[in-house]
Amino acid sequence: MDSETKQQIEFAENTIKDLLARMGFLCSLEFQEGGEDNWFIIKTPGTEAPLLIGDGGKHLFSFTYLIKRIYEQKFPGSKFRFLIDVNDYNKKRIEEIKDMARMHAQRVRYFKKEVEMRPMNAYDRRIVHSVLQEYPDISTQSTGEGPDRRVVVKPLDLV
Repeated sequence: MDSETKQQIEFAENTIKDLLARMGFLCSLEFQEGGEDNWFIIKTPGTEAPLLIGDGGKHLFSFTYLIKRIYEQKFPGSKFRFLIDVNDYNKKRIEEIKDMARMHAQRVRYFKKEVEMRPMNAYDRRIVHSVLQEYPDISTQSTGEGPDRRVVVKPLDLV
C-alpha cells in the first residue's frame, strides 16, 4: 500500500470517527482491505446499531454518502473506493442480494419469462448484474428512473 493510499485511509477513518463521536456513538472502527471494495467496519453495541443502520439501511446509506462527499472534497478524482458497514449489516445484505439474484435467475430459467426485481440503488443493481454474469443463458438490464430503477432478469432466448 503506497503512502497516498495510507493518507486517504487515515483521512476517511478520522472523518468517520469524528462524525460518530459528534453524534454521540460509542464504537470502534476497523479497516479491511478487500479486492474491489475496501471496508470501514463500525463495531457498536447492539442497542446503538439500529440507530446507525436505520430502516432498511437508510441511515447507514446516508452516513456513507456524507462521508464520501467529505472524502471526495479532500481527494478529488481518487480511485480509492470504500464502503462503510455497521456490525456486518452490509455484508449480510449483499449476500441476501446475491441469493435473491440467483433465485430470480432460477425462476427465469424454469418459466422462460423475464422477471423484474424490486427497485434498488445503483450499488445493489451492480451486485445483481455482476452475480448474474456467471449465468450464460441469462441477461440483465436496468430499467426505470430514479428511485424506481430496477433490474430485469431475462432468458437469453427472449433477448
